[in-house]
Amino acid sequence: MNRYLEPMRGLHTFIRAMPHFLAAMPSAHVVVVGTDSGPAYGPGPAGGGTWKDAMIAEIADKVDLKRIHFVGRIPYEVLIGLLGVSTAHIYLTYPFVPSWSLLDAMACECLVLGSNTAPVREIIEDGRNGLLVDFFDHRALADRLVEVCTSPDAYGDIRRAARQTIVDRFDRNRVCLPAWKSLLAETMLGWQNSS
Repeated sequence: MNRYLEPMRGLHTFIRAMPHFLAAMPSAHVVVVGTDSGPAYGPGPAGGGTWKDAMIAEIADKVDLKRIHFVGRIPYEVLIGLLGVSTAHIYLTYPFVPSWSLLDAMACECLVLGSNTAPVREIIEDGRNGLLVDFFDHRALADRLVEVCTSPDAYGDIRRAARQTIVDRFDRNRVCLPAWKSLLAETMLGWQNSS
């Protein structure tokens, strides 16, 4: 799930993990949320077209493409429902700040498999409130995803810890709004004292 499907958000690693994952999990289906057009963080593929098309062409002869569902952008309510029934949420990013989808997934107790990159480590502690894999290692991602799908009940504590992380660190009324008000007050005081 990403606003734009591109390598900076791990599309290449994710798609390359699919042949191994889908072969190991013959009844699994994969839902990909995001668009393949619009402003992205990096350049498009060398041959033109979209990153989605370029990556699908790379694996097309190795998977049943009917098991990978590209749904584009979806309404927020549908997204929350999808996270609520998903076995896992793959969250890969390099090197950008975490996006709302990571926080939403954690709040929904959807197990997050994230990239072991600095922005994600700000929120995910491997084995406590999510799982981390190397951003570039598609086989490690596939193997970890197979483990999760094979024994989804084994990750209940991690799912609950993920939600608790969001409640403790990102609750709008109890944490975020007071922090913003405090920042604004400090800024205004600084301006007043400098006049």
